[in-house]
Amino acid sequence: MNWLLLLEQILNGFQLGLLLFLLAAGLTLVFGIMDMVNLAHGSLYMMGAYFCATFTGWTDSFILGAILTLPAVFILGVVVEMIALRTLYSRDHLDQVMATFGLILFFNEATRLIWGPIGLVIPLPDFLNETVEIIPGAPYPAFRLAIILVGFIVAGLLYFIVARTKLGMLIRAGASNREMIGALGINIRLLFTLVFGLGAALAGLAGLMAGPILSVEIGMGESILILTLVVIVIGGIGSIKGAFIAAILIGLIDTVGRSFLPEILNLVLPEASAATAAPAISSMMIYLLMTLVLAIKPQGLFPPRGVGR
Repeated sequence: MNWLLLLEQILNGFQLGLLLFLLAAGLTLVFGIMDMVNLAHGSLYMMGAYFCATFTGWTDSFILGAILTLPAVFILGVVVEMIALRTLYSRDHLDQVMATFGLILFFNEATRLIWGPIGLVIPLPDFLNETVEIIPGAPYPAFRLAIILVGFIVAGLLYFIVARTKLGMLIRAGASNREMIGALGINIRLLFTLVFGLGAALAGLAGLMAGPILSVEIGMGESILILTLVVIVIGGIGSIKGAFIAAILIGLIDTVGRSFLPEILNLVLPEASAATAAPAISSMMIYLLMTLVLAIKPQGLFPPRGVGR
């Protein structure tokens, strides 16, 4: 076995997993607290990438562009919640799905109108374009390491906010019994707006970090949204801990599987067939994991307290 390749793919798995976690954390909070099915969450991820590309072009600095993107996406999330989603809280999930699907179409066409149909590029500073030697003979892109570092820092901060602060106490109480905290005088409307804005900012952070690796293009958030929903189902709806662990598992399964399955399948299949089948089997393993988890624990690996309310 090529151990250096294995190490590289494990790091790639953590990088993908942490991006999925940033998306899943916001979405699972919105669903767990607000009982809102928001299919437009991937559009906020896309807007984070587009905002970062624009601000980077204006300031000629990726770091400044990223700093400006986070409040911009937060404000966008607040505006979307206040204008489009606030009236949907009392509606059933089918209405929410249809309305947020309409938001996907709106964001795609608005992006096409403002930025045009051609994708954008986010240039990185020189120090992030270099490679870092993790161990002798194992160079790894500095930007991918930065994504892993930022992902772990944000995960730690998010855990601290949810578990150790007054806002986190309200978030957890809202996930358990939102009617009760409303009866105690908490401004539910403001709490919902802040939670949705936080989720939007996390999605925007994932988008601006994925933008330099992937192409910034219309609809880029739709494919990753499917994996994000799988993360939430596996981890447990409303659970930050569950979203983190499930995202890392899915990231590792996807990247390591795509790298090593072709070699394994070559033992029994022609090379062309193995190369074609490996990505499909790797994707299937993710959904098999979801099926297995739901068969054993229907509420996910780490359902929050009060999930059965």
